[in-house]
Amino acid sequence: MSDVGTAAAEPGHGVLPPTEHPLRYQLSNELHARPFEELTAPADIVLYAMVTGEGTAGDDRAHLTRLCDRFGINPPMAGANFFSADFGAFRLRWERHSEFTGYTVIRPRTGGAPFAEPAGNALPADWFEGLPGELLVATHLVLLSRDDPVPDQRTLERLFVPASLVTSLLAGGSAQVWTDLRIHPDGHNRILLRDLHMQNRKAGRVVQRLLEIATYRNVALLALPLARETSPRIARIDRALADLTAMMAETGAADSHDDGDLLERLTRQSAEIERLASETAYRFSAAKAYHALIETRLLELREEQIDGYQTIAEFLERRLGPAMRTCASVGDRLADLSRRATRAANLLRTRVDFALERQNQNLLHSMDRRAKLQLRLQQTVEGLSVAAISYYLIGLIGYATKALAKAGAPVDPTLATGVSVPFIVALLWVGMHRTRRMIQRRDEGREP
Repeated sequence: MSDVGTAAAEPGHGVLPPTEHPLRYQLSNELHARPFEELTAPADIVLYAMVTGEGTAGDDRAHLTRLCDRFGINPPMAGANFFSADFGAFRLRWERHSEFTGYTVIRPRTGGAPFAEPAGNALPADWFEGLPGELLVATHLVLLSRDDPVPDQRTLERLFVPASLVTSLLAGGSAQVWTDLRIHPDGHNRILLRDLHMQNRKAGRVVQRLLEIATYRNVALLALPLARETSPRIARIDRALADLTAMMAETGAADSHDDGDLLERLTRQSAEIERLASETAYRFSAAKAYHALIETRLLELREEQIDGYQTIAEFLERRLGPAMRTCASVGDRLADLSRRATRAANLLRTRVDFALERQNQNLLHSMDRRAKLQLRLQQTVEGLSVAAISYYLIGLIGYATKALAKAGAPVDPTLATGVSVPFIVALLWVGMHRTRRMIQRRDEGREP
């Protein structure tokens, strides 16, 4: 019996259609990518987020592979964006995001004061110093066990900046967190988390959410300097666009030269607006996405306020919220400028087109008048042509009758010539008139 038949006969195996989508397993596995770590308190955890940009995952993966080779660990697979492995003295978690890479180092605490020695010190110095990218986030999280003493006020004032200290209960009161969201002299942000009654998986989820909030807030804030830099440029373009619109209102519809100059200047302003939009669109949209992730992670923490202190959510809403609204406002102003410039350009183009249509109409009237004058001149010339041709034909008849009379024919040359005049003129007039009408009908398509 074949393997397929055996599998189908075993309990729990169903018969599947023979053709499946090539992305079926990839999409299913995506739901299980980047699993939470199982953490046992007490532990030291450090996260380093390196800004590497898009399209450089191969550099990060190659650097991580060299570390795995040094410790005899199976490296990440080609194309992987997540890796987690136990290196003995520490555990390393690697995550590749669209524009940054996160390295999380986890090791058990062996005593001593919190934040005395970052877990990143367990990494080989030469490998650590060669991390690709630029450091954006360095967060040191200390996970205390429920048996560790509760930090007193003096300890908290020594570990954190009192004016910025926030604390709250997390996950239904199963943990308490302290942080000031500042960079300390050792170059790390600090988060102190005390386990009250968390299981290992729950501790991993809480720690991961706290680290993601610490990372995403900095990545989201990358848009703020860009917004501050772009805002004066937007104000300058706004004033220029308002001046151009006012000039459009003051310029008469007949001033086609001025309209052409205005349209050229308006086109330059529109190009500047689109250039600014292309420079800022990715950063502003990324900030919006990261801010939404932060709000989601804050909801998942289920913070409970402690009297006299702000929660992390309140602190970020007061500080991060205005920054994100500033970025959104600058993006909205750019979009509004683009719409206004488009409307003004359309209005001006309509006016220029209308002026051109009027000029074309006047040109057609002028051409029509010239055609009528040409027709009258042609009719005059036709009359003169009939007279001239008649004169020559009558002369020929005169010569012919004189010759006949001289030959002895009973013909009076003078009488014959005089009698032929009206007939010749009439025939020529009718012939030329019919010829002209035939040509007109052919030009108008009435005859082949």
